[in-house]
Amino acid sequence: MRFLIIVKATPETEAQTSPAPDPAIMSEMLDYHEELAQAGALLDCSGLQPTSASWRVRYEGTQRRVIDGPFAETKELIAGYTLIQARSREEAIAWTRRFPNPCGEGNPAEIEVRPLYALEDFPPSPSVERFKALAGNV
Repeated sequence: MRFLIIVKATPETEAQTSPAPDPAIMSEMLDYHEELAQAGALLDCSGLQPTSASWRVRYEGTQRRVIDGPFAETKELIAGYTLIQARSREEAIAWTRRFPNPCGEGNPAEIEVRPLYALEDFPPSPSVERFKALAGNV
């Protein structure tokens, strides 16, 4: 099972002009991610640039409109992510309980964890088979 650990954005991460976070937080994150990697649980991880560098695509009927950032509601934005693989929800919870506070110990912060769908979760169909073939080529 794969789980996405979503680090919520804050006004500070949205205002950030440099990709370098606090050295203590970076060291703690590195230690945690090294443990994930050594356990074979780490699939991917990265920080995201502020929404001032991003865009959204809005679908309106058959039209698509590009909207440039920044976006105002930081409580709904993502600052980074870690993608892990675990044998169960309980194992994923154990890993995520150990996730370092992304804002530094003692500061308010929030992460969200969401399971990813596997192709096996969907009923058989030609589209699912095409996705499976695609996954085998990626």
